[in-house]
Amino acid sequence: MRGRSLRLSIPRRIVTDILRLAKTVPSVPVERAMDLSPLIAARNACSPRPPWPAILAKAGAITMQQVAEGRRAFVKLPWPHLYEYPTSVAAIAVDRIVEGEACILIKLIKDPAAFSLSEITNILRHAKQAPLHEIRDFQRALKIARLPGILRRPIWWLGFNIGRQRANYFGTFGVTDITMAGLESSHPLAPTTILLTRGASKPDGRIVIRMVADHRVADGVAAFRFMRRIQRVLNGPITEELRAASNSPVGDA
Repeated sequence: MRGRSLRLSIPRRIVTDILRLAKTVPSVPVERAMDLSPLIAARNACSPRPPWPAILAKAGAITMQQVAEGRRAFVKLPWPHLYEYPTSVAAIAVDRIVEGEACILIKLIKDPAAFSLSEITNILRHAKQAPLHEIRDFQRALKIARLPGILRRPIWWLGFNIGRQRANYFGTFGVTDITMAGLESSHPLAPTTILLTRGASKPDGRIVIRMVADHRVADGVAAFRFMRRIQRVLNGPITEELRAASNSPVGDA
């Protein structure tokens, strides 16, 4: 059957190039069903409610202050080794329209643990609504995507494999959330050591938190420590912040 060839659009180039790197990561998915009923109740009391990516970004960053593997990356230059960052950089997937087509772009937030949930929410809202040229992370990705493959692929590869640069291009951990669309993914791919996502909340307040980890950096013991501690963070500092925000006269969470 004769069809037609379609040139890769800018959004498809971005996804293709990122997945080319993500496929080189020997990632292992793990998940844990967590009783997050205190968190859910505190979030529901907020108006507006902070988005789950903001919650996961801050909780992940706080947890990674204690679990160093979450701040490490396997890089190949100048030789294969692990590179450890002093703080976390969250790479959060944001849906935008580029040249009339849906596109996933990455917004980087350095050290989300240092921001309030309200501040992270505002950063993500700006990333979702502001003109693309006003957001540095998006502007760079689109600029690289417009280059021919012979140029853009080495640029991404170098950014991925130079320790000092990797966090600037890809962050130290990723956050994605497609549950709001009624979908779930058990093993999403990402060019990060750790990717956090979640399942839908159950009537009893339980939510499955999923972590996809680079097995070269984090083994099962590290994954267990991370998942146990992030549950404590979600039901501890994050819930307390949400309760304080819901009681605030401003009510801005």
